[in-house]
Amino acid sequence: MLRYLLVGDGDFKGFLLQFLLSLPIIFLMLSLNGAAQGYIANKLGDPTAKNLGKLTLNPLVHIDPLGLIAMVVVGCGWVSPVPINSRNFKKPRRDMLLVGISGPVANLLLAFIFAILLRLSIVFMPEVVFRNEMSMELSSILNTFLYLGVRMNITFAIFNLLPIPPLAGSRIFAMLIPPTYYFKIMRYERYISIAVLVLLIFGVLDPILTFLTGKIEYLIYYVVFFIRI
Repeated sequence: MLRYLLVGDGDFKGFLLQFLLSLPIIFLMLSLNGAAQGYIANKLGDPTAKNLGKLTLNPLVHIDPLGLIAMVVVGCGWVSPVPINSRNFKKPRRDMLLVGISGPVANLLLAFIFAILLRLSIVFMPEVVFRNEMSMELSSILNTFLYLGVRMNITFAIFNLLPIPPLAGSRIFAMLIPPTYYFKIMRYERYISIAVLVLLIFGVLDPILTFLTGKIEYLIYYVVFFIRI
């Protein structure tokens, strides 16, 4: 987000409003992503995350410093890796896949909820607010918050499906290569995290993230606005 201010038109007031509205969304989607992975792992037989207190929506438990910096600077980041012991799974490869996709799926569901709330706001807010400048501005702020909730969760879900550590998609990638190679790669996880942060700052990943976010966002809005209220 900070990067867009630096390269944008210098609308500091608009940026500050968007930044403040984004903060609760960031903490919610980080927490939900991490808690979902831990919850699914526990359901599949591995209580490691549960025993370490990861089954919570407390953002302090799930925040990764570099991931949070990425979220603040460019609006896309990652959570602290959820500890998993695959030896507790009955079908390790299948269950690692389910844990890997559970976080992004949870964020897509949250995006869908934000989209429903946005639809309700658009339909009903004009009927319940006073028709004055202040009420209309508050309605605009609410709609902006809900719109950001949709878009940020979609982008976050897509980004975290990329098959690189420390993202959740790396657990899916683990199924495609021998375990020996996977663990060798994971030894450099922190350095890879820094490299990913640099790629995000310089916008290298922007084209693919923007394209996929737009497609999924269109699909969600199509479904939500197709439903009669």
